Amino acid sequence: MAKIIVIGGTQSGSGKTLISLAIMAALTRRELKVQPFKCGPDFIDPGLHKVITGNTSINLDGWMLSKDACINAYKKTMHPSTGKAPDIAVIEGVMGLFDGASGSNDAGSTAQIAKWLEAQVLLVIDGRSMARSFAAIAHGFTTFDPDLIFAGCVANNVGSPNHVSLIREAMHTYCPTTLLAGCMPRKETLTLPSRHLGLVTAEEGILNSERITELAQWAEEHINFDQLLTNLPEHTEPLSPQDRWEATPSKMVRIAVAQDAAFCFCYADNLRLLEEHGAEIIHFSPLNDAYLPKDIDGVYLPGGYPELYAERLSLNTSMRSAIRAFSQSGKPVYAECGGFMYLAREITTDAATTYPMCNVFDLHCTMSTRHRALGYREITTTADSILGSKNTTARGHEFHYSFAEENTAHNSLYTVTDRKGTKTSTSGYVTRNTVGSYVHLHFASQPSVAKAIVEACLRTRTLHD
Repeated sequence: MAKIIVIGGTQSGSGKTLISLAIMAALTRRELKVQPFKCGPDFIDPGLHKVITGNTSINLDGWMLSKDACINAYKKTMHPSTGKAPDIAVIEGVMGLFDGASGSNDAGSTAQIAKWLEAQVLLVIDGRSMARSFAAIAHGFTTFDPDLIFAGCVANNVGSPNHVSLIREAMHTYCPTTLLAGCMPRKETLTLPSRHLGLVTAEEGILNSERITELAQWAEEHINFDQLLTNLPEHTEPLSPQDRWEATPSKMVRIAVAQDAAFCFCYADNLRLLEEHGAEIIHFSPLNDAYLPKDIDGVYLPGGYPELYAERLSLNTSMRSAIRAFSQSGKPVYAECGGFMYLAREITTDAATTYPMCNVFDLHCTMSTRHRALGYREITTTADSILGSKNTTARGHEFHYSFAEENTAHNSLYTVTDRKGTKTSTSGYVTRNTVGSYVHLHFASQPSVAKAIVEACLRTRTLHD
């Protein structure tokens, strides 16, 4: 019996992240259980969602994942096997509402996810320096796709009571059936800091209790929640058998997953799928722990910001040695982007300082002043590996400012194409049972990958017993 709302923007930078966080904070303060979701391949916003709501945010993406996979992930999250079910799903969009992987259809867009989930959209429009033009934008967006339903609009960055009055007058005149749910005044104290890959991560403590309280108050004072929530329908569709959580299998293997300020970019569904196939997830910190957890069968090194913590990672020689020894033992290690950089021989930061890393791959990773790759990716394996048999395909995303230079030539485990099917230069590196790449794979795009990793852990454990 939960409600659902998608928060979309007219463009990147419209303020949808800040308003999404404020809405989540206000609803949580109202003692509603808020389940957050994020459209697109983003890792930073979901971390901020979790700090505010206390619940893990799930990524939904119409290019990386099929319609069935997105709906299944949504339903499983909203119908937990234990604990209280959420009262409302708040789904933060990506880019502009209609922007995605194509200029001629809604693939990969926020609008696509809203239609798949039959959810209403709350449109965030940057109202700075606009009055009547605000209504023109609202009218265009709300009539562009007749299959999309709107819960209303929110005006962001309004400057004064007179500005609010002009926007309300314009909406009443030209968009009388569209709810103007709120007018948010500019508030510099709420601005979230950012860096080259986006906002600063939740792990760095940018959302303290005072800021969360301020976000909630900002939303409560300027958004008509009573009308907005009353207008939202409740979703009461029954679960089909395939939508239900499968019985949790006995934990056959233990996989250590890096999780700290340096390594925090991991799709929640990747871990869920590993668990569904029999993995027990053990978190550890390459920054703070001296050694890997005991009695583990595999290691997963997600992406993050190793370049910001390169000195600390390098000084933790016992952990670097432990990971190198684990890889050399032939047990499975899977690493992506920042985790892949950690497995290189060394990293040169943007301050031109070079630090030794794990030296699993004979590579030198160097930070650049511009992004070296950005976009959706589909990989196809060229040989059997811990990800499955040869010709296993999976989808993901690539975004990084560093580049890898090979000291020793290698044969790539991956062929990689972009969203248009054009081959890219991205490689998949492999040594023994260690696989690394700049590509962040979403395991739900090919669930056999999670199963293959668990099975690889079982096989190598048998060999070492």
